Amino acid sequence: MSRVLARLCAVTVAACLLFTTWSAATPKEAAALDPTVGYLMAHFTGESSTDQQIYLAHSTDGLRWTDLNNGGLVLRSTVGTRGVRDPALVRSPGGDRYWIIATDLCIGCGQDWSTAINNGSRNLVVWESTDLVNWSAPWLLNVAGAIPDGRNAWAPEAIWNPTTGDYVLYWATNVPLNGATKHRIYYARTANFRSITTPQVYISRPGSQEIIDTQIVEVPAGVGAYRYVRASRDGQITLEGSNSILGTWTNLGNLSGIGLTGAQVEGPMWMKFNTRNEWVLYLDQYSTGRGYLPVLTTNPSSPGGFRLPASGSYALGGTKKRHGSILNLTAAEQNRVLARWPATPVNRIQSYNFQDRYVRHADYDARIDPNVSPAQDGQWRLVPGLVGSGTVSIQSVNYPGHYLRHYGFDFRLEANDGTTTFAADATFRQVAGLASSSWASFQSYSHPDRYIRHFDYLLRLDPVTDEQSRADATFRVTS
Repeated sequence: MSRVLARLCAVTVAACLLFTTWSAATPKEAAALDPTVGYLMAHFTGESSTDQQIYLAHSTDGLRWTDLNNGGLVLRSTVGTRGVRDPALVRSPGGDRYWIIATDLCIGCGQDWSTAINNGSRNLVVWESTDLVNWSAPWLLNVAGAIPDGRNAWAPEAIWNPTTGDYVLYWATNVPLNGATKHRIYYARTANFRSITTPQVYISRPGSQEIIDTQIVEVPAGVGAYRYVRASRDGQITLEGSNSILGTWTNLGNLSGIGLTGAQVEGPMWMKFNTRNEWVLYLDQYSTGRGYLPVLTTNPSSPGGFRLPASGSYALGGTKKRHGSILNLTAAEQNRVLARWPATPVNRIQSYNFQDRYVRHADYDARIDPNVSPAQDGQWRLVPGLVGSGTVSIQSVNYPGHYLRHYGFDFRLEANDGTTTFAADATFRQVAGLASSSWASFQSYSHPDRYIRHFDYLLRLDPVTDEQSRADATFRVTS
């Protein structure tokens, strides 16, 4: 999980539709879900306040991923530290309710690793949905406050327990106990992720050895010796098996045989392929900063059967994928998700009166240049406006989640910070070109008397008062 120590589970919330929160005391009884056809990954991407939020990616085969929302964040946390890491996606057994639970942590946003380890948030951040598309406002769930001298709450996960008819929620807490101050895995039971039973120690390693990241996968009968297998980062990537979530677990071994230990990877994330008895264990390559690597197996309980993928057989998309969670999607779920976050074409924005020049970003400034290099600096997605109807926002292709916005009537490329001011300053109405109706002009949402125009090749937001400024404010959106 962290730098040398641990990587955290986190989540975020953003501009989302709110709904009345489900309050039933007992979850719906388990029901057979429709066949699953796709995959949804929730993850975070890095260390900034924008990266430590909730991102989503979709895959049809479990190995090649496409960023949703054009690579921008999907949910932003507005509670606690206002940052989240290590999100877990949870589906109710009846398939009628979903939760995202995450670590309440934002490194570099007023908190460093030492504080996070020794005096961090004792809360998790939780969102709830009935459709995977519209999410509630986030809330804080205090899980470590009842642990004597519990100092944080990291990397949450949850699994439905048919034995007790509720969820086992588990996470890591740093706590002095039995002469050792270290991270141990605690668990509690919950029916709704709003209240929990008294936390109990779930996994503790001998001596001073910490354990932080743990995720459990359920294995069909007839595959391996155990119904459940869990992977944990505890110096190794250790595999354990059990036939009961809260029962006795047997050590099965680790992945050092394929060169993967806790010194290189963390954040284990299980995924079963929809169409065959084969699994992927994704591992976050935190030591080299490269994000997730898939490791394949036909038997999760047999460490010797894990293998590295062939070169070129997987692709993780445009954003870095860090410690997260994967949900196998039914056709109905997949259709809703893809309708909510459709792919948007990549375009260039050509100047009307300097037709060899295109809008580009350079060192986060915005200008028009010929022969843009690298080419992606001059590529944009015109997405639905961050505010207002019938509007557009102009999102960078190679800096997902970054938009053209005006500040003091100058233009710059900036990450969406979730504020209403940013949304207004990064939103425009695309209208008929002021110099030629077959071209386009971009009218400011926040200053309707001003338009995007270039001046000395730099982009500005100015009133348009003469023929020169009309030409400077006219562009063609082209592929």
